[in-house]
Amino acid sequence: MNYSVVYKDIGLKDYKETWDYQVGIFTELLAAKKSGSGAGDPVGNPPPGTLIFVEHPHVYTLGKSGLENNLLLDNLQLQGKGASFYRIDRGGDITYHGPGQIVGYPIFDLELIGIGLRDYIFKLEEAVIRTVGEFGISSSRLEGGTGVWLEPEVKGRARKICAIGVKASRYITMHGFAFNVNTDLSWFKNINPCGFTDKGVTSLCEELGGIQDINMVKELVKKNLQEVFNLEWTNQL
Repeated sequence: MNYSVVYKDIGLKDYKETWDYQVGIFTELLAAKKSGSGAGDPVGNPPPGTLIFVEHPHVYTLGKSGLENNLLLDNLQLQGKGASFYRIDRGGDITYHGPGQIVGYPIFDLELIGIGLRDYIFKLEEAVIRTVGEFGISSSRLEGGTGVWLEPEVKGRARKICAIGVKASRYITMHGFAFNVNTDLSWFKNINPCGFTDKGVTSLCEELGGIQDINMVKELVKKNLQEVFNLEWTNQL
């Protein structure tokens, strides 16, 4: 069975503004589920999920189990760089969001899709692995860590191209993934990315040696998400 999803590309948007936007949709899905119009209700008409694509101005976010000392800047240095910092309610440690990066926020009901949280993360990774593969780049998972990596088991070569951090309540998800396309990787020098001190980060631009058409990459990610999750796009709100 296909899962109906509204797709929204909201362009370049402030992190906190987008977070609040996510929370609004997330809360509506939770309320619908509690009222009986979610999974398990044969007569209900559950609302569709939402997939948000966005780019953010420079911002560092720290997951609920992350360590603040993985941010290597103080407040004055952050302000001097024109960057923001938020401690948020997703899993994972610290990461960076900025222009040239596709940030995806799927707000899905996993019960309607018929999967658990571990499979959900696996499928997010799979969609990005397929996308990277379309550029002739081999990527995979890192044992003991989330996200999509290049040469994950090669000492001194492991580098992350896509970070993943999610939250779920009653099988409703929010937050998601950050896929480096044309990202300025120098911003990652101000953190221990995802808590790692011995692994690097990369981007499609870095690996392919030139700026990529980010809108084309978005379409590939969207297509691959549709395939791995059996999504059906809808305009229903």
